[in-house]
Amino acid sequence: MTDSPSLRNLTVEDARARILAGAARLGVEAVALEQSLGRVLAAPVTAPRAQPPFDASAMDGWAIRWVDYAPGKAFAVAGESAAGKAYPRAVQAGQAVRIFTGAPVPAGADLVIIQEEAVRDGDSVRFEAGEDPKVNIRPAGGDFQAGTVLLEAGAVIDPWRLSLIASAGLADVPVARRPRVAILATGDELVPPGQAPRPDQIFESGSFSLAALINAWGGEAFRLSAQGDDANAIAGAVAPVEADLVVTIGGASVGDHDLVKPALKTLGLTLAVETVAVRPGKPTWSGALDDGRRVLGLPGNPASALVCAELFLRPLLAALTGADPQVRLNAARLIAPLPATGPREHWMRANLAIDAEGRLTANPFPDQDSSLIGVFSRADALLRRRPGAPAAQAGDIVEILPLQRG
Repeated sequence: MTDSPSLRNLTVEDARARILAGAARLGVEAVALEQSLGRVLAAPVTAPRAQPPFDASAMDGWAIRWVDYAPGKAFAVAGESAAGKAYPRAVQAGQAVRIFTGAPVPAGADLVIIQEEAVRDGDSVRFEAGEDPKVNIRPAGGDFQAGTVLLEAGAVIDPWRLSLIASAGLADVPVARRPRVAILATGDELVPPGQAPRPDQIFESGSFSLAALINAWGGEAFRLSAQGDDANAIAGAVAPVEADLVVTIGGASVGDHDLVKPALKTLGLTLAVETVAVRPGKPTWSGALDDGRRVLGLPGNPASALVCAELFLRPLLAALTGADPQVRLNAARLIAPLPATGPREHWMRANLAIDAEGRLTANPFPDQDSSLIGVFSRADALLRRRPGAPAAQAGDIVEILPLQRG
């Protein structure tokens, strides 16, 4: 493995394109409907029948024939139609059937008079709904028809889509297999939470946040034991792991203790990205091992790792599940001025708010140091500053990437 100038200092877009190259859905499995939330559809969902499957009453009231209606006219009460208990016969001339919301409209009836406009007197009922009453009937197939494609492959199942699938009567759903993602943090300075650190050590935090993000983004994350600055130990930790993707944290720069890439060279690492012209996160890299496992190397500083996870890991997981990997930015109005940027594009942690005029605003934190986890915990967006951008003034429109907060 030798460094290639063509793979260094790539733009974010070029790096992302290289990371996504060849990434496709890994496989398909069927899961129970109640287990499908957050999964990615692997095939279209098609309605096996219409919804509703019959003309249904939109209100509590009385079902009659429109041709029979006249204000004040009396009708004979013929029976009742309730949800799940349809009136079994056709409505005849001069008859009215008591009907409830969602119940099937009896054959022959084409008008439902709401109960507030009806006066019952024993076995008869009369209506005062004006000359042109509202029909109050939901037509069969009004939501969707049999054979309608309800959801396309690649859609992420959220609670609303889950309801749509259930309304079509489907108990099992074909979804993409979750990518298995191994996370390895490296560095002699790291100690797991709960253990006693030496004065020159810090608690390892990056793998915990990344595991949570990976699970939220459709992957199946598992954390490997953190390794020190030992190439043999790093290679030994990765070699036996059964994973579609290995994400490393730290050891990705050019110092004497940055050993991840040399360690993985022994496993046949081929690089696709060596560095990215981004701030924070320049040491981010990507490649593949000779057995086909993908590798994404993230910087050791927590903010750098989390920024680059949003920019590169999230779209990669989307591609591996057959979802849309595009990173979509929103526009917001800048609250505070910003200086001109340098040669690298800058992704700043920021807070979003709605101003008095209903406009989305972005307020970047004054301290953007890549080691500050506390700032990230309070941010709800990343604000993009393009390379070589001039100074920005309060009120300028900026690009933002909202963060998925709870």
